[in-house]
Amino acid sequence: MYREPVGRLTVRRPVVRRAAGRPATSRPDALAVEEPMELRVDGRALAVTMRTPGHDVELAHGFLLTEGVIAGADDLVSARYCDSVDDTGTNTYNVLDVALAPGVAPPEVGVERNFYTTSSCGVCGKASLDAVRLRTRFPPAVDPVRLDADTLYGLPDALRSAQRIFDSTGGLHAAGLFTAAGSPLVVREDVGRHNAVDKVLGWALQHGHVPASECVLMVSGRASFELVQKAVMAGVPVIAAVSAPSSLAVELAAEAGMTLVGFLRGTSMNVYAGAERITQHAAVGPE
Repeated sequence: MYREPVGRLTVRRPVVRRAAGRPATSRPDALAVEEPMELRVDGRALAVTMRTPGHDVELAHGFLLTEGVIAGADDLVSARYCDSVDDTGTNTYNVLDVALAPGVAPPEVGVERNFYTTSSCGVCGKASLDAVRLRTRFPPAVDPVRLDADTLYGLPDALRSAQRIFDSTGGLHAAGLFTAAGSPLVVREDVGRHNAVDKVLGWALQHGHVPASECVLMVSGRASFELVQKAVMAGVPVIAAVSAPSSLAVELAAEAGMTLVGFLRGTSMNVYAGAERITQHAAVGPE
């Protein structure tokens, strides 16, 4: 039912390399593939995102979960590629239509919510902040998980070691779901940081890990409001990033009872919310 084609993840293109004091050279270079995907729900177009092909069904599950449309894997009954062919008549696998289970309310798309997405900013054009403060069915505040600071220190390297496509292209974001002991459950890469998170949370939904109790969501870049919102919707109690969070991300994490870690590098970190969950020598950021 959810069988996906194996798409191209990288392509090779010629590049001219120049460096000071050296002659120019030409050689092929590996690039991460970026293609549009249109998500349809029961035949109705809902969203278009620029993504790295692969794990599209996970992407659909994660997107619909974090937008409050579904709460469990059983809320979707099928997924199929359709209505997308190139000039040779070959299926491009860039249109995915999913069917909701009976009794699951379809998403409402109106002037308040614009589901056009890009690889850089995620869901854009939301009419107001209130429109994206979705109420989660899995509040992180009730999760009693505690983490050792040393476990968190090891997550960036664990995430980086699983970035297979990044090694050849240097052009992908990554997200990973880890246990409180630091064991990886799933890692996904994508040209869009929000897509990588949706793929991880979609996997979690399909494999019975939502709510993501006693887990850590590790992301390779910054922690934006949207990524925190997605984590809140999936019941993730801890989100960690190697770079900075935004002010709204910190505000939402605090409101939701989530632990938010930024600048997680080496043996230091800034804890912007929920510091009580981290034991031993966690470093707290400046006020």
